[in-house]
Amino acid sequence: MTLQDRIDPEVRVPLDGLLGAFPGGFNAIPDIVARRELVIAILAAGAEGIPPNDRVSSQDHVAPGRDGHPEVGVRVYRPVGSSGTLPGIFYIHGGGMVLGSIEMDDASATMLCEMTGCVVVSVEYRLAPENPFPAAPEDCYTGLVWMARNAAEIGVDPERIALFGQSAGGGLVLAVALMSRDRGFPSIRMQMPIYPMIDDRNVTPSSHEVTDIGIWDRAGNLEAWGMYLGDAYGTEHVSHYAAPARATDLSGLPPTFIDVGDLDLFRDEDIDFAARLMRAGVPTEFHVNPGAYHAAEVFAPTAALSQRIWAMRVDALRRALFG
Repeated sequence: MTLQDRIDPEVRVPLDGLLGAFPGGFNAIPDIVARRELVIAILAAGAEGIPPNDRVSSQDHVAPGRDGHPEVGVRVYRPVGSSGTLPGIFYIHGGGMVLGSIEMDDASATMLCEMTGCVVVSVEYRLAPENPFPAAPEDCYTGLVWMARNAAEIGVDPERIALFGQSAGGGLVLAVALMSRDRGFPSIRMQMPIYPMIDDRNVTPSSHEVTDIGIWDRAGNLEAWGMYLGDAYGTEHVSHYAAPARATDLSGLPPTFIDVGDLDLFRDEDIDFAARLMRAGVPTEFHVNPGAYHAAEVFAPTAALSQRIWAMRVDALRRALFG
């Protein structure tokens, strides 16, 4: 049985459509700018005809630069009609460190705000290869510090802040959690790195197994890490803020929820990291979703599998932030 045969039938439909239009998937387009434009076009086509969500409001702000780093854009989402102080979710978009933006993840951040009843703050971090490490985690940390220091203004309880991110965003969640621990600010109630991209070494069985699904296969992952790390890629000089799997001390990190598909090349590095978190005394909830490829719930949001995945995430966030 091939990997494709193991994909859940419902989430396979949009993947087959993508591969029919673009044989080889995203990485068949070598130019990174053209690839970004393709992703924007695919998401725009998927959102066509969907009316704006009038149950969530949003407002853009700018977080001042810190320690020589530039200012950072953030977008704050709040449930319409809510009052008082709410828990907050700091949202970091995915895209392999080379793709993505606040705008591209606007619908997902809006949905997360509505489903959890929390204030969501989404961050616009710089992308590689134009801006390699440490631009992305430093930008994300700047945005998180802004959220914590402006909690009263945006109606967030600074003692109830969670981190959320998918793929590269999941890796950046872990990087920012390590920064917050090491720098002593801010306090994080829980973190939710979703199928996080965390190990530039690419030595696990699943990183060799997933080569032709069409969504973030091995070749694309190797390319993205090279763009992000430059000359340091594959050496022993890679910071744990760049590749959190390289961290030797995971103690003191916030309670963690991780999920990953069994057909995701990040599967084994995420399994290994979750086990290490538990051994370090970090309360950890971990799920492997059979039949799911990388970001399957994003490409097939109405599938039953996707609905189950989101229900688990929302339940975990609400338990941590409202319990």
